[in-house]
Amino acid sequence: MVDEDISRRTIALSIRTGKLTARTLAWALRAAGRKIQKGTHQTPHGRQTVRQLMKQGEATNSLPVEAPREFDRVARRWNVDYAFYKNGEGKYLLFFKSKQADAITACFGEYSRRIMDRPRARRVPILERMKRAGELLRQRPQKERAKEAEREER
Repeated sequence: MVDEDISRRTIALSIRTGKLTARTLAWALRAAGRKIQKGTHQTPHGRQTVRQLMKQGEATNSLPVEAPREFDRVARRWNVDYAFYKNGEGKYLLFFKSKQADAITACFGEYSRRIMDRPRARRVPILERMKRAGELLRQRPQKERAKEAEREER
């Protein structure tokens, strides 16, 4: 078994040269490494661009999504390949492989539960809060200070 593993990983390299130097050998090994890298192209998994997803040559489907960041968290658990396409202010389309429709369905179920369960409290911008606080201060009755009143009487 160990011999099979070693023989599978063996690479034959032939160099035609007049004098074999360390520089020539290093150049040949770098060239062989580049050739191996070209041959072992790995397909991306998880979140990717729409172009990368389409290059894989598989059928894709799409769904509208509100919160892509929340979907990212859920999708990592389900190990699905997907991509987002922004088609407006706050509107995204989720593209995924048709083969993974079952995994996406389960993933989307968990995602929708999370979206429905989160509180819908709208954050009030800081400027608006400051304006409200200023109005409340103006509405409060102003009290005169006792020391100022005493000085005026003298």
